[in-house]
Parts: sequence; C-alpha cells; structure tokens
Amino acid sequence: MSEPTSLYPQLEAALLCRDVERKMALAVEVLHGWRVDALPRAEAPPPYPLPEAGRPPLPELVHPSKVPKRSLSNRQGHAALLHAIAHIEFNAVNLALDAAWRFREMPDAFVSDWLQVAAEEARHFSLLLRRLRELGHDYGDFPAHNGLWAMSCKTDYDPLARMALVPRVLEARGLDATPGIQRRLAGIGDHASVAVLDVILREEVGHVRIGNAWFGRLCRQRGLEPEACFQELLRRHDVQLYRGAYNLAARERAGFSAKELDALRALCEDDTASAG
Repeated sequence: MSEPTSLYPQLEAALLCRDVERKMALAVEVLHGWRVDALPRAEAPPPYPLPEAGRPPLPELVHPSKVPKRSLSNRQGHAALLHAIAHIEFNAVNLALDAAWRFREMPDAFVSDWLQVAAEEARHFSLLLRRLRELGHDYGDFPAHNGLWAMSCKTDYDPLARMALVPRVLEARGLDATPGIQRRLAGIGDHASVAVLDVILREEVGHVRIGNAWFGRLCRQRGLEPEACFQELLRRHDVQLYRGAYNLAARERAGFSAKELDALRALCEDDTASAG
C-alpha cells in the first residue's frame, strides 16, 4: 500500500496508529511534511466520531478512583507517577492530532499550531518513556484513566468547545501540578525526571497559550464574550474548576486574562481559608 500523500490520510494514520513508538514518529513526520509543503489539504472523507484513538492494548483503562496511589516511598510508586504523566502526554499527542484532523474549517495556522503541539507532546512522551525504562518499567505497566480522551469525544462537535475545555482546563491543570511533582521527585533525588518536567512545563505553557489564542479568536469571530462563553461551556459539560494551588505565573504566560487570574487566585484563597 502506498504511503498517504496528503494531510488528512497522514493525520488519520498517525491518530489511529496503535504502536506507541511508531505513533510518536508519525506525529513528527506529519509536522515535517506539512512544513515542507509535502502534505496539501486535499479532499478526503470527512472526519467521524472517534470513541477511541489508536493505542496499545495496555495500559488497562479504569475509573480514576481505581488508579493506584503513587507514593514515592518505593520504586513501584515512583514508576507509577512517571507512568501517569507519560499517559497524559500520550493522550495529548492524540488530542493534538485530532484537532488538526477534525476541524477542517479552521485555517492553515490552526493546523500548523496543533501539528507543532503534537510533535512536542510526542517528544515529551518519549522522554518520559525513557525514564520509565531506566526504572525497569514500560508504558502500559500500570492502570490509567481515560479522562483526557473522553473530553476529546465530548468536544468533537466544535473547535470552540475543544479549545475551551482541553487546553484551558485539562492541559492547564498540568501547569499547576508540575511544580509540586518536581519537588516530590527532587526530594527522592530523581533530578533526571525533574529536568524532563522542566522541558515539559516550558512547552506546555506554549500549548495552553495556543489554546487560549484560538479560543479568543473563535469567540471574536462569533461575537461572543470569552469569559461568559467559557463559563457557559463549563456548565454545559459539567466541568468543575478544582480548588487548590494554581501556577498563576505560568497561566499568565499562557495567556489567561487578569480577570481570570484574579478569579483563580480567589479559588486558592477560599481553599486556604477552608483548610484553616
């Protein structure tokens, strides 16, 4: 069978690929092909609902409450924590590929952005996979949950909903969680993983900024007030903003407005008051 020579078949091949390392290579290849004008946006069958993107048989997907605790007091818990982050990055590759493949009404700049994100997420996954293997484990060794991809399915009807709820909510949570994870890893002397998370955090700020920019642009095109639209989408999809520490400096770099940052700061203060 000949290799796909236009964008959408190539994207679909990457999205449906079940082999972990081959998927990562395809994510990088499609970005390169796009950038050298080797993958035109030719006619292709329309996108379709995708209940599950390509993934290997493992990890077993379970309810979030069934995911094992990730204590760093032992080697197993250490590996389980890195596996959980790797699983997020694996799903992020599929999410970025899906955005470029699915929302064909969007301009070339949208495709460029999300292909870049997919390639960077693939690199993040590969860095974490190497660390897992150095600890004697592999991707698939621990159960995981499917929350990120489930949100992809819920937002496959509109790029506005996707930009609102994936980069601005789910991926932005990574900005908040990463510094704490780094402190825990540093506490057990895993400076190699801390360095990997430095790379991931820096680039994830850019990914959330891309989502913020496209959310704002789509709101302007549709004559919608962004903050009211965002709140409406949270209500429609029953998404709750968690209470706890927010990485407000990273979120500011990622393009959250001063008003949004003030609201998140208030959530932090409410949580602190409740704890007191």
